Amino acid sequence: MQRQQALEIVRAYVRNEALVRHMLSVEAVMRAYAQNLHEDVELWGLAGLLHDFDWEIHPTAEEHPLAGLPILREAGVPEAVLEAIAGHADHTGVPRESRLAKALFACDEITGLITAVALVRPSRSLYDLEVSSVRKKWKDKSFAAGADRDVIAQGAQEFGVDLWQHVDFAIKAMRNIAKDLDLEGSLSLQDPMD
Repeated sequence: MQRQQALEIVRAYVRNEALVRHMLSVEAVMRAYAQNLHEDVELWGLAGLLHDFDWEIHPTAEEHPLAGLPILREAGVPEAVLEAIAGHADHTGVPRESRLAKALFACDEITGLITAVALVRPSRSLYDLEVSSVRKKWKDKSFAAGADRDVIAQGAQEFGVDLWQHVDFAIKAMRNIAKDLDLEGSLSLQDPMD
């Protein structure tokens, strides 16, 4: 399956642009990790892009993401991607055995927290977002309460990466698509901070 086909699936099932941006964020981080780890960039990208495609049609833990898998299977999504999607939420009981599945679990929640932190900054941008800002907001459990810190920490541990290095890696990966995420804010590509 090509990325364009996956994007068409997302657009067919998802109306909420914030949810689309979330899936694009996860895709960007997954692609960056795949490249860094010499894995299949397209396969890992598909997992990130498609992992929540069914949230609007199956918005309960009883249904999401398992009820969406037959749709993806029929569309020709590779089984490795389906397995990773099935295991990206603990409530499914599907074990995360592959590196791909562990990466998807690790990248899902952290992108939401990073987005939330970027949006409360004066610049509303990823370009000047640093790990230290995420670390400060991490301690405030009422901030972005939907981004479960225990799940984020568990994801990094299962994937075998240091939590704060993981945050830094994810920020940098998301910067590559900041415009698509509507997270350029008041900064532009000409003046991003390293």
